[in-house]
Amino acid sequence: MEIERPYLLFLGDVHDQLAAKTAQGVVDWRPDWCTGQMRLDGCQADTGLADMSIDEAVAAGARTMVVGVVNSGGVLPDHWISEVVKAIEAGMNVATGLHRRLSSIPEIAEAAEQHGAKLHDVRFSDIAFNTGKGTKRSGKRILAVGTDCSVGKKYTALALDQEMQKRGMNSDFRATGQTGVLISGRGIALDAVVADFISGAAEWITPANDDDHWDCVEGQGSLFHPAFAGVSLGLLHGSQPDAFVVCHEPTRTKMRGVEHALPTIQQVIDRNIEEGSLTNPDIQCVGICVNTQNLSDIEAKDYLAQLESEYGMPCVDPIRTGMAPIVDEIQKRFPS
Repeated sequence: MEIERPYLLFLGDVHDQLAAKTAQGVVDWRPDWCTGQMRLDGCQADTGLADMSIDEAVAAGARTMVVGVVNSGGVLPDHWISEVVKAIEAGMNVATGLHRRLSSIPEIAEAAEQHGAKLHDVRFSDIAFNTGKGTKRSGKRILAVGTDCSVGKKYTALALDQEMQKRGMNSDFRATGQTGVLISGRGIALDAVVADFISGAAEWITPANDDDHWDCVEGQGSLFHPAFAGVSLGLLHGSQPDAFVVCHEPTRTKMRGVEHALPTIQQVIDRNIEEGSLTNPDIQCVGICVNTQNLSDIEAKDYLAQLESEYGMPCVDPIRTGMAPIVDEIQKRFPS
């Protein structure tokens, strides 16, 4: 999938910042790929990019409108369709990570055919995956797992790869969700893969490699989340991680979108080791990554120190403090 850049990020009229996490992720990690953002009246999200109309974005060189939002059900609201059509008519391609294919919307499909636009449904793949085999393969893999969904697993995997590459280590970021695919330009959105083939798709995206090569694998969901545990388990089995880090948001009391209580970090460590040992008996936890954006500097520092003392392993915020202590731990436990 070759998505032409730069992007105009379309935020629609979403009601909070988290709903625009796809757009925000692209801005945070690939700002040079972005021309601006487009928001409708009532939009409560802001990536910090310049607001642009479609015509202004085209004049600035934008090649693809990226619908940079997530919503329940992954649908494109009816009142956004006309904006997508306008972008196509102005000469742009369109990419989304939603669950409904752009080509299934008659107005968009007709406009794309008439104007020769490319429609990119990032969540869908035309690859026919095999079922998972669980056979040991060469290379090393580290997976970001979570106490909940939307706690920073993607940012953790990206930050791990960034720190490893800065040290001259042999590593790659492996995207398993729509935002990660837009950031890296490759990957598979595992939540759109038929259930029987999730672990096989995870094996495909983390293939055999050089012995010193690390795949930094974007996590999905949580083994404790009643809605998303199936994808989390398939990814765990298929990616066959040698190491994992636990991602956590400390101000939550229940899991996002449901009434279930948040598991403890120790419960997450124990269950990922128990389930992950099916395909890698040597799996181990090497650190904890905390999303401290809702804490003050002092609160964040104290909380990370408390966790480090309690669990005896490095505890960081990938954005606030960086990943150096965890990569130090990886190099200590897995000398090349």
